[in-house]
Amino acid sequence: MAVEKLYYVNQYQTEAEAQVLTCEAAKGGWRVTLDRTIFYPTGGGQPCDLGKIGSARVLDVSEAGDEILHLCDKPLAVGETVSCKIDWARRFALMQQHSGEHIVSGIIHSRFGYDNVGFHMGSEAITIDYTGEITPQELKEIELAANEAIWKNIETEIFYPDADTLAVLPYRSKKALTGAVRIVRFPDLDTCACCGLHVARTGEIGLVKLLSVTRFHAGSRIELLCGRQALAYLSAVYDQNREISALLSAKPLQTAAAAARQKEELGAAQYRITQLENELFSQKAEAFAGKGDVLLFEAPMQSASVRRLADAVLAVCGGRCAVFAGEDGAYQYAIGTQQDDLREFCRAMNAALQGRGGGKAGFVQGSVSASRSEIESFFSNEKR
Repeated sequence: MAVEKLYYVNQYQTEAEAQVLTCEAAKGGWRVTLDRTIFYPTGGGQPCDLGKIGSARVLDVSEAGDEILHLCDKPLAVGETVSCKIDWARRFALMQQHSGEHIVSGIIHSRFGYDNVGFHMGSEAITIDYTGEITPQELKEIELAANEAIWKNIETEIFYPDADTLAVLPYRSKKALTGAVRIVRFPDLDTCACCGLHVARTGEIGLVKLLSVTRFHAGSRIELLCGRQALAYLSAVYDQNREISALLSAKPLQTAAAAARQKEELGAAQYRITQLENELFSQKAEAFAGKGDVLLFEAPMQSASVRRLADAVLAVCGGRCAVFAGEDGAYQYAIGTQQDDLREFCRAMNAALQGRGGGKAGFVQGSVSASRSEIESFFSNEKR
């Protein structure tokens, strides 16, 4: 017996009673079938509904032929009449996302002729793949057009055309379809074969925010958010920008310019610090001229600074130079030589001192989790 799919009768229905037809143990829980269901199964790019059937939590919903399979966390008695309730916040958010995707894809298809060849409704955002390239400027124009369609509050049309009508109806579909075809139409925007659930009017989508466009294979991939998820994302971005605004002492719409100035100032300061470090390293290196092998311990510093100090000493010492910067348990190292191959030595040192790193024959760099005394002991034993 085919199950009655209440979600196609009224996508806003959140509760219903149904009779348990079967209940079987399955991987991850119990697989339950009902005579009627409000739970939409995963399909058409839209994730399934979640909620409760009786006292059981619904973990997953899938479709197999004429059956809708509800994976539950506990068994239900066959023949029992149970109360079903979906997670409405999840259902409505998915309807917003799916309807927004249709509008965006319809606009892109109408303007550029590009087809939607990939659609993924993830937990954080929707990604859609198109057959042609879309520029950042075009993305802004698409976003505005999509939101203008939302503000018009257009009524969604869902129907099953007969074979003759379907044959002449221009609609989007990723594959050839036969039998009863469910058409979802947003007038003047998009007509598409789709089994998913959608809002009754575009105004319910709230807003569409296109987050990014990147090249993907021979076309483009767009990332977008709709409705509540878009509002939550934009609110989080606003809150973060307000904090940045306070840190930079800049107005919210001037944070980018303020950050650019700070970046330029920081770059100049870093350049000056490097110059001063090089002068200091050159002076420090003079004390090791002709001393042969050198082992130095320094306070914590950037890895690039460790390397430059090792280079400075290596240029004058006439042997191997090893610089360890940090404190017991966490040292960065840079070791150089103008004579030997350090790679085998480096592997042995990393093994003995819980280190990681490597490099070329004449120079290696990395870090160790060891004390100063352990490092000194290793180098002392290595010379024997």
